[in-house]
Amino acid sequence: MSQFAINLFFVGASFAVYIGIAIWARAGSTSEFYAANRGVNPIVNGAATAADWMSAASFISMAGLIAFVGYGNSTFLMGWTGGYVLLALLLAPYLRKFGRFTVPDFIGDRFYSRGARLVAVASLLIMSITYVIGQMTGAGVAFSRFLEVDTTTGLMIASAVVFVYAVLGGMKGITYTQLAQYVVLIIAYTIPAVFISLQLTGNALPQLGLFSTHIESGLPLLTKLDQVLVELGFQDYTGHHGSTLNMVLFTLSLMIGTAGLPHVIIRFFTVPKVSDARKSAGWALVFIALLYTVAPAVGSMARLNIITTIYPEGTSAQPISYDERPDWMRNWERTGLLKFEDKNGDGRIQYYNQTNTEFAQVAESRGWAGNEMVTFNQDILVLANPEIAQLPGWVIGLIAAGGLAAALSTAAGLLLAISSAISHDLIKSTFKPDITEKGELLAARVSMAFAIVLATWLGLNPPGFAAQVVALAFGLAASSLFPAIMMGIFSKTMNAKGAVVGMLVGLGTTCLYIFTYLGWFFIPGTNMLANTPDNWLFGISPLSFGAVGAMLNFVAAYLVLAFTKPAPAHIQELVESIRVPRGASGAISH
Repeated sequence: MSQFAINLFFVGASFAVYIGIAIWARAGSTSEFYAANRGVNPIVNGAATAADWMSAASFISMAGLIAFVGYGNSTFLMGWTGGYVLLALLLAPYLRKFGRFTVPDFIGDRFYSRGARLVAVASLLIMSITYVIGQMTGAGVAFSRFLEVDTTTGLMIASAVVFVYAVLGGMKGITYTQLAQYVVLIIAYTIPAVFISLQLTGNALPQLGLFSTHIESGLPLLTKLDQVLVELGFQDYTGHHGSTLNMVLFTLSLMIGTAGLPHVIIRFFTVPKVSDARKSAGWALVFIALLYTVAPAVGSMARLNIITTIYPEGTSAQPISYDERPDWMRNWERTGLLKFEDKNGDGRIQYYNQTNTEFAQVAESRGWAGNEMVTFNQDILVLANPEIAQLPGWVIGLIAAGGLAAALSTAAGLLLAISSAISHDLIKSTFKPDITEKGELLAARVSMAFAIVLATWLGLNPPGFAAQVVALAFGLAASSLFPAIMMGIFSKTMNAKGAVVGMLVGLGTTCLYIFTYLGWFFIPGTNMLANTPDNWLFGISPLSFGAVGAMLNFVAAYLVLAFTKPAPAHIQELVESIRVPRGASGAISH
């Protein structure tokens, strides 16, 4: 059986399962569409939350970013994991006790304000649409290679599948689909990692293999990786070479952005009781850890494999010839995501850091005229890993299905959050309160279909790697929704005016900063200022500014509170009732 047929079998079988679940779990009411009728088992919800959480950025892009930067990009691991702990401990149980369907629903009722609800909806839409671009980008990368179609066709296929199970099943269908997707993606991620760890270190556990001895050289794996990178003019893998300020702000931005993600928060509205929300959060952490503890090993081992593939006799010897390049390189070249250019005409593939002035003399003495791997899209690394390590064809087919499962599971959650915000928070709660349940359900499905079309269009022109785009979404969530949710739960006196001004200031400053330094993010092909540290305000990266926006949000909100009346007494009593154990098994009535 050809590799294409194997890939088609794995991807087709997984899609059939997803669509079958959607038909079985078809939502017949708004309660089922928005919150799965609040009847999801905590363990099932934990696995579904993990799948919702571990997007294309986690599965496809994160290990690639770690591989090509090293320790500096461990911020993705620290920020995303730490943020989930923050969400599970501080926010999820209280939001579940409040008993609403959506995050804008909570903000609108807690701050007794239609304006607060509308600002929350706007923040949710901006953040979720930004986030879903990364998922569509990841799906396009996976399809373009494994089903041998162009990115546009791949996006259309992915959109069609999401359309069926998300529009048909709503939260009920998405929950059980995400359970299946978690099983697919975790198996697909760990099996190649186990094979590669055994090949390089003899250790079957990648988490331990990362700190084991490299069999061929007899050196610790990370020491060997540091060695070959430095020999080619790159920075060592285990050192920290960036700005400490940016590292701290970026980690914080990811943490509080995670805690403000509406599509993750709404997962905790699906369980029967507040205690179940805590349990499902605990299970989700276990399920997430299975992938997140493997990612550093995947990144480091893949980077070492790439270098030893190009320099099979060592970095001091000549690299392989272009005609002798392995099949995985040929396969990915056809996608346009990997490209070589023979700059000195010797027919070989020189791969080194041409910006390193100290190594330039060494390169010149060898007759090298520049780095000849001119394109290596970091999003391909995890997907190419089984091919790089020459693993069996079924493993390659499995990881194809896993990459698509990761992208589609999070895309579905985001699309549901967008749909709920439009149908429930805008139409039902704001503009047409008398709409029937049947009409609201239809509006939810129509708005989700519209969101899928928009996400597909934006996915055709993504502004960066999947994880980079997702990082921007986290910054937007951090600066807008997280402070409002925190103040809504833990500040009895915070009023509507303070919350609204805070959200506007946080979201506005963050959007302005991103637009200023990443103009192409909003208008492809434009860039108002060079995206370099020399031009950033105080050296703060646009990806890290979400933490600053959140601080400005808090400051603005409390400044307004100082000059206005605090929240009414009944709202303060409501906030107090959310935080105490009384009636923890039910929703708050008000």
